[in-house]
Amino acid sequence: MPAAAVALTGFAIEARAADLTQAETTPEVTNSDALSPWLVRLRGVYVLTDNKGLVNGVRNSDLAYSNTTIPELDISYFFNDNVAAELILGTTWANVEGKGSIAGLGNIGKVWLLPPTLTVQYHATDFGAFKPYVGAGLNYTLFYNQDAGSADKLDVKNTLGVALQAGFDYQIDDHWSFNADVKKIFLEPKFDVTVGGADMTGKAKLNPWLVGTGIGYRF
Repeated sequence: MPAAAVALTGFAIEARAADLTQAETTPEVTNSDALSPWLVRLRGVYVLTDNKGLVNGVRNSDLAYSNTTIPELDISYFFNDNVAAELILGTTWANVEGKGSIAGLGNIGKVWLLPPTLTVQYHATDFGAFKPYVGAGLNYTLFYNQDAGSADKLDVKNTLGVALQAGFDYQIDDHWSFNADVKKIFLEPKFDVTVGGADMTGKAKLNPWLVGTGIGYRF
């Protein structure tokens, strides 16, 4: 074999050996694609209700409700980089106050709400660590521990509603993120109330805004 060919063959073997050595010693880079599709967030949420409602058959009747601050747990599953489903869990309470022509009733009662909400979201991925999203879904609110105040009896009915959502995550690293989120839930439950022995019905137009911030962890 000519000397030039031997030299070329030897050079090729040495280059191949160098490539293998480099591949063995180069550390593996963590890729976000390898992360779990599950994301859990913990938020502090301010619940701001509309002060509207009515008692059927009572002219100029109106209602108002107390606002609250609550913890909220959210569990998301990413089908791909852009589309996710989020289950929103939390519980809160509201005092129901008489307004308008029934203002003299004062505090009509207090109810607790369990409003599980499921939304489908679209996440934008073109802004680096800043990842905004929008979502829409359904809410089913269950009312429990209902205590009458000036009323003899209060029974608010469980109700299905629509939820809209917008927010963003800011990635701190591959796993942790800061989150800000706003939701609007269209919630107008019907109720039965007994006042002074008279049975009446009505509608509570809660329609709350939920404004929250918190942290998220992607598994």
